[in-house]
Amino acid sequence: MKNFDLEKRRYVLSAIASLIIVVYIIRLFSLQIASDDYRKSADSNAFLKKIEFPSRGTITDRNGKLLVYNQPAYDIMVVMNEEAGRLDTMDFCNALGITKEFFKKRMAEIKDRSKNPGYSRFTQQLFMGQLPDKEFSAFQEKIFRFPGFYIQRRSIRQYKEPLAAHLLGDVAEVSQGDIEEDDYYQPGDYIGKQGIERQYEKDLRGRKGVQILLRDARGRIKGRYKNGQFDQKPLPGKDIQLGLDAELQKLGERLMEGKLGAIVAIEPKTGQILAMVSSPTFDPRTMIGKLRGKNQAQLTLDPAKPLINRAIGGQYPPGSTFKTTQAVTFYTEGIVSDSTRYPCAHGFSFKGLHVGCHSHAAPISLIPAISTSCNSYFCWGLYYMLSNRKKYPTLDDAMNEWRDYMVSQGFGYKLGIDLPGERRGMIPNALFYDNAFGRWNPLSVISISIGQGEVNATPLQIANLGATIANRGYYITPHVVRHIKGGRIDPKYLERHQTKGSHQAYEEVVKGMVSSGIRGTCAHAVHPGYTIAGKTGTAQNRGKDHSVFMGFAPVDTPKIAIAVYVENGGWGAVYGVPIGSLMMEQYINGKLTEADAKKAAVIQSRHISYPFKSPMSRADSLRLDSLKRINAIKDSLKVERDKQRKKLEEDKERKQQDSKKEQPQNDPAIRVENEIKPQSEERRRDDDKDHKPSRKENDKESKKE
Repeated sequence: MKNFDLEKRRYVLSAIASLIIVVYIIRLFSLQIASDDYRKSADSNAFLKKIEFPSRGTITDRNGKLLVYNQPAYDIMVVMNEEAGRLDTMDFCNALGITKEFFKKRMAEIKDRSKNPGYSRFTQQLFMGQLPDKEFSAFQEKIFRFPGFYIQRRSIRQYKEPLAAHLLGDVAEVSQGDIEEDDYYQPGDYIGKQGIERQYEKDLRGRKGVQILLRDARGRIKGRYKNGQFDQKPLPGKDIQLGLDAELQKLGERLMEGKLGAIVAIEPKTGQILAMVSSPTFDPRTMIGKLRGKNQAQLTLDPAKPLINRAIGGQYPPGSTFKTTQAVTFYTEGIVSDSTRYPCAHGFSFKGLHVGCHSHAAPISLIPAISTSCNSYFCWGLYYMLSNRKKYPTLDDAMNEWRDYMVSQGFGYKLGIDLPGERRGMIPNALFYDNAFGRWNPLSVISISIGQGEVNATPLQIANLGATIANRGYYITPHVVRHIKGGRIDPKYLERHQTKGSHQAYEEVVKGMVSSGIRGTCAHAVHPGYTIAGKTGTAQNRGKDHSVFMGFAPVDTPKIAIAVYVENGGWGAVYGVPIGSLMMEQYINGKLTEADAKKAAVIQSRHISYPFKSPMSRADSLRLDSLKRINAIKDSLKVERDKQRKKLEEDKERKQQDSKKEQPQNDPAIRVENEIKPQSEERRRDDDKDHKPSRKENDKESKKE
């Protein structure tokens, strides 16, 4: 009996011991094989993944003049798993010239997954970015004292001159929305935010590289893993050449000093942008480095709104420059001919409606009507077109036919320039007036014939009108980029867009614009050695009228078409004509004559006083900051976020499973390669890719966006 009890105890103890061993083995398996944290910890102790950033592509003007280039900068990276409990905080802060409070705040931000969703204590995280050479040199001498901290070299953008800020754009740190939209980016990366930098981001950025480095038990670098077999070299970004002429751009910005408005110059035969001025402007060099946020906030609060690109985002009444579109329409439709003459008794007067006009000979025909900018002629033309029931069965049919002519000439929708922020302007159709007025007749809309009323256009669209007339009836979509090294521009920037106007109609308009430069409203334009074709505009406004000019030169072999828009500048001949003609002279002749250079200096010194509202109060500023934060939150909470994230996780898990089948489990290079592999299919940005709208789409647009 006693032996039986001993035997029973022996079995029980053996079973308990076996159970303990099994539990221990399961736990060991869980830690060393199944646990992802253990693998990451082991890998992080043995390997260091070092990202190599590519140099961003440079930007030059049409003559090869460097506009944007790169300058070395240095980021301080931290691996939390290595830093924990081993850092002399005060020594570190003194070496960088930062406070202990800043250090604690920054470390907390890095660990906060709501602000840094890609956080891992085993990988490098950005602690401080864009250290200049001087600060980097001082810190590099002491970095061996700070475990877990590393230096990462990258480049930052630099601008040769304070030029073309709206067109070139800027580069800044990625937002959470940027990261969710394209998994190429990680927190701390940089991305184009505006202008060319944003529109051609995927061409300019290149592709990141990676090095897998071996470390010993103390964390010291011992060389490359497998002699760099799994390393990936960075691929530099593509260099971009613009159609921009830097000297022409410089003159345009000088001439627009102290004025609000825009200048757009286009090469008619190619559609390339020769100059794009938005005033007021700012120095693009203030939008780099640590002071970018502060400078951007100041520009945001400026009542003159210098951050808006008025050349493509400003929507204005085109004024009398729009009469050229009416001439093309009426002539092509047979409403007027060479011999058609309309009365002008100081304006258009009919059934109690009067639209004023200045004094000139009357009755008047088409060419002198363009030359002298007669309001009455074009009011009569529109009235007879909308009232013609033999040609157009209903008023709606006539109105929509008129609208189709305007759309074919580049108005009422986005032209599709390769820049973000373009607006579409406004061209009404019959349904628009049905909704606005209920009952209406030709006299209700007569002001649209002279570029007033419900018609709005951007300076880009007005310049494109000049290019269309220069080409006698077609235009090529305006674009900024001329050439991409190792790439190609979008084919749509090579296609011709033919308007509904006849060739003869455009020839008549050209004659009228040439006459305007000789004895009409553009008579004071400078044009040494060539003939210009021009049309002024005086766009009515609640305050002082806007000064507008549209033209091209030389007439027979056009090299430049231009639009000038000066807010509250008065008559078109006051600012529009002299600025536009000086710009054409600079481009055609390569320089200004001595006399014209003096004229340019005078125009530069003439500033316009604008009734701006008082600067924003601190309370309003805080409200604006609050709205920005709300918008940032909304941006990060996109409707498709969960769906996209789930898909990315499934793709990643599938790739990891495939990797485990093909490679040994302890080969970290394969996992690293998957983590940094760029997206293979580029997503398109849809915000700025607009298409030509149907009438129904246009009906939903309000009078002004």
